[in-house]
Amino acid sequence: MDSETPELRNMTFSVLGPAAPVLAPRAGTLAIAGRKTLSTPHYLPVTSRGVVPHISHDNVRKETSINGLYVGLEDFIEKKHRSPVFKIPVEANESPLRKFMCASNDLPLVLAPRRFPAIPCPPVNTQTSIAVSTSDGFHQLSAQQYIEAIQKLKPDLVIGLADVVSGKPPGNKRRGKMVDRTHAYTRDALERLYGNTVAADEKCMAAYFAPILPLDNAQQSLYLDDLADEFRDRLSGLALYESDCLSFIPESLGDLPRLLISDPRGPHAILREISLGADLLTIPFVGDSSDAGIALDFTFPAPPRSADEREPLALGIDMWSSEYAKDTSPLREGCQCYACRRHHRAYFNHLLAAKEMAAWALLQMHNFHNMDLFFQGVRESIQRGSFEQDVEAFNRTYVSTLPESTGQGPRLRAYQHPSGSNQPSRAPRVYGRLDDALQKFQDSQSSVVTPDTDAEGLEKHGFAEKA
Repeated sequence: MDSETPELRNMTFSVLGPAAPVLAPRAGTLAIAGRKTLSTPHYLPVTSRGVVPHISHDNVRKETSINGLYVGLEDFIEKKHRSPVFKIPVEANESPLRKFMCASNDLPLVLAPRRFPAIPCPPVNTQTSIAVSTSDGFHQLSAQQYIEAIQKLKPDLVIGLADVVSGKPPGNKRRGKMVDRTHAYTRDALERLYGNTVAADEKCMAAYFAPILPLDNAQQSLYLDDLADEFRDRLSGLALYESDCLSFIPESLGDLPRLLISDPRGPHAILREISLGADLLTIPFVGDSSDAGIALDFTFPAPPRSADEREPLALGIDMWSSEYAKDTSPLREGCQCYACRRHHRAYFNHLLAAKEMAAWALLQMHNFHNMDLFFQGVRESIQRGSFEQDVEAFNRTYVSTLPESTGQGPRLRAYQHPSGSNQPSRAPRVYGRLDDALQKFQDSQSSVVTPDTDAEGLEKHGFAEKA
């Protein structure tokens, strides 16, 4: 089954095998002209200002199998000086975003208004703009600015603007506004980017994924109806903020790819979201695990076990633990990632203890490789027709939560701090010692004996004391 519209023939989505009903796992392929074909279900790594945390651009290309990147526009919004991503010189058919990120030409880029996970912003979204968190503080990103950014940066996939507020559930009156505003954002964007009045050579070639709000079906039923009836010919996919909303997708939109922008806390949650029909997923816990010094260690389907092996397996290994200080085995036996081919557990334990950045870079490579194999196993299981049984076996085999870290991760990036909090930094101040040195210097100056010091002053400084 193909999802292909006259305006967007540069992207197609095909479901392998018979059409899967709503709320069922499905395997497929998402193809964008000139880019790598994404086999689904799959994950999208989340970037920080266009960079996969801890991994350099060349190593993303050479040592990982990453097939797409999620980019938040708010990473590039600056108040005083326009971000260089908008000023970088490019050829007529080049993408400034791709060139700025040094991303390879075959890597699909997904542009969203906000990074993920997003910092909660003040609930000041309006009919024409949403609140974003930038390097200069909170600002308003207007629908017009977002459309202009899409036209200028030329991503491959675009997630539409949505009136979503993080941090607390919306009230009843707020829910109605969310639907009306998101409907208006979507209508205007589709008209400006792909409308009949847009010249053929000026139409946007990016695939547009319409947002589905994290609300009840009844609260956004009219919006969903309009997506199916009025906007269907200009949509390439759907972007959802809660897995429960997968059940709201009408059959008329069922053949579109579904990007789930959620924060699953481990592989068990991923399997649940895939079982509900998610095609592409964001999985921030991979980077969180690397930051925590955790090497992921699970496979799908789960490995066979004997009858006397009843203790569930851990989902990862805490490389801070001193028990690995002399362990020369790889992070996971048989793993072919760069980290496991070149280094052993004792080396990782040493790097973490020494706060070496290489520790988190290598762990990130390993953890993404582990997820590549996990999703490959998921796709094969779906095509075999054994996904449900394999999920049950996986849930029996592995514990439900990732291990707790016993060490201190790298210094937090600014956007990782909750907004408005006064939480102490996870890493100590680098220049705190200078304050101590200054105080010691001042104290030493007060103890200097000068020629005009009287007898009382000499006694205070230890002169004339009896031995």
